[in-house]
Amino acid sequence: MRSLSVSLIAALQALVVALPQPIPLSISLTKRSTLRTADGHVDPASIRAHISSTEAKLRRGAAAFERNTGVALFSSPTKRADASGSDPLADDSNERWYGTIEVGTPLQTFTIDCDTGSTDFFLPGPSCGDACSGHKVYNPNSSSTAEPLGRTFTVEYSDGSMATGDLYTDTVSLAGFTATAQTLGVASLYSYEFSSENFGADGLMGMAFESVSRFGADSVFQTLVSQGAVPESVFAFKLASSGSELRVGGVNSALYQGSFTYTPVTQQGYWQIAGDAIGINGNEIVNGFSAIVDTGTTLIMGDTSYVSQLYATINATDIGGGVYSLPCDAMPNVSITLGGKSFALSAETFNFGTYGSSGNTCLGGIVGGDGLGDLWILGDVFLRNVYTVFDVGNVRVGFAELA
Repeated sequence: MRSLSVSLIAALQALVVALPQPIPLSISLTKRSTLRTADGHVDPASIRAHISSTEAKLRRGAAAFERNTGVALFSSPTKRADASGSDPLADDSNERWYGTIEVGTPLQTFTIDCDTGSTDFFLPGPSCGDACSGHKVYNPNSSSTAEPLGRTFTVEYSDGSMATGDLYTDTVSLAGFTATAQTLGVASLYSYEFSSENFGADGLMGMAFESVSRFGADSVFQTLVSQGAVPESVFAFKLASSGSELRVGGVNSALYQGSFTYTPVTQQGYWQIAGDAIGINGNEIVNGFSAIVDTGTTLIMGDTSYVSQLYATINATDIGGGVYSLPCDAMPNVSITLGGKSFALSAETFNFGTYGSSGNTCLGGIVGGDGLGDLWILGDVFLRNVYTVFDVGNVRVGFAELA
């Protein structure tokens, strides 16, 4: 009898080994922007609005963190902003990265803004009407797995953008990995800023921690992890002018070279880490800083006093609102040191584009704001230079050189 049991166990073990194991998959990403004018020049006013919107997004998440945990995520600033699988990613041209997600039973495909600077997931709903014209609408009544939670939601940004509606749970599939009972917002109203001409995706998918969720819910990826749906509890981004992707459940070894440099998350709200230094032309100007790694922010943002120190070393011109200009042919060598390794910013990524009619003046990709205290935000201007892995299981962020 014992030999039979041993044989049965051995057979079951062999069956488990033989079963196909989940593998990481990718989603292509694209990007679209409203930060440029019709003639291709950078619009400083739009940049200032983007700064204000980013600060408001992160402050709102910090308020949710304090409400959810009873602890302040970061200290209140002394100054406030001036009023004035792989999934390919699309370039929404320097503002939002968006890919695809499937929702409901049967599954329907939607485009979503992939944002590591927030947590919640929402889509336009059937009662959104003209406000959601041009977007694909998610109808929970058409899904056999949708369940209402009996609660409403509202998300608001300082640039005036707003979405409001009802909370549901439903089945969600990201890069082929399926989560059940995922909380999502079904919008009954999108403001003009979320209209299809201003917002390329149908909805937004946050990828930060549950503690900054206004819904009080896990992100889609965290749900996948908690349900054991992904092979590894990591996701990774390559953000570039082409070949951009979100890798789900692992990393894409073809997109990076060398090893990862890891930095631990210092506070599980945003993907907040400690940085070593920021330098220009070989001189370290900022030492020992705290930063949030945010795919939902286009630029690198810092407190205006630190940013002014950086630009003072290269005699850049302050054009107001934390934005600086310099000759297009005089881009500096900028580096950011994380985990003891220095990562260089290419001139192409630091140069945010031409400003003014001459075509000889450009705007720098580091901007100043007064809404987040000493926190820095590492957005696309930095992330386009590295392959970035977000490790949920080990609560850390890793950076590697692009292949």
